[in-house]
Amino acid sequence: MNHPLPPGQREMSSFPRFGLSRFASRFPEDLTRAALHVSGEVTHEVHLANALTGLPRVEHESDFHCVTTWSRRAVRWGGVRFSDFYEAVVIPRACPRPSATLVALRGHDGARTALLLADLLAADVLLVDQLDGQPLGIDHGAPLRLIAPQHYGYKSVKHLARIEFRNPDAGYPVSGFRFMDHPRARVALEERGRGVPGWLLRIAYRPLIPGTVERFARAMAGHRTRASSVGDGVPIRGAHERG
Repeated sequence: MNHPLPPGQREMSSFPRFGLSRFASRFPEDLTRAALHVSGEVTHEVHLANALTGLPRVEHESDFHCVTTWSRRAVRWGGVRFSDFYEAVVIPRACPRPSATLVALRGHDGARTALLLADLLAADVLLVDQLDGQPLGIDHGAPLRLIAPQHYGYKSVKHLARIEFRNPDAGYPVSGFRFMDHPRARVALEERGRGVPGWLLRIAYRPLIPGTVERFARAMAGHRTRASSVGDGVPIRGAHERG
């Protein structure tokens, strides 16, 4: 029997492309390399042509919980633990300052959030390039995305391009209104946003699901059409372009 869903969540049989509406038509230009830039409170900025090269790979199955109250059960991700990336790449090459315990995350599409370094170092937080045994598709964040299963989906940034180490007092820019981005966004504690009870945000967010799914699906279909019309344009990978 499946374990109970977290407070306020409902299971969805599909796994739609989803997010804030203004990101629906934004796609990365290059899906061939999982490039990542490390900056901020570090001794050396580092640009990696492929962030996962040479690191031990893992597969991890977890539930995915969107802040708008839908959940997708048993998603199988493949990639590298963030903790392994941090120990093997970030510490020796970028040398983050001890006070830099907040990590801002930015996607190629402009999406922005942050997590505490302590949360990112949990064993189930991954940098992924595979979904259900197949290359990660553009609909779910190719070429590289973060997955943090204990946190709402907006912390699992798609098309991850940059991580910036920051002093917690400095704060970080967010994608939407400030109240929509909780500093930790832990699903078990229903930290959907800041300053507003989680149960109240359920009521506000849930009616937005159908329209958002449709908007993102329409944008994805348009992107596929444009890419196919130019032949060798932006590649679209993966068998998971659903929704």
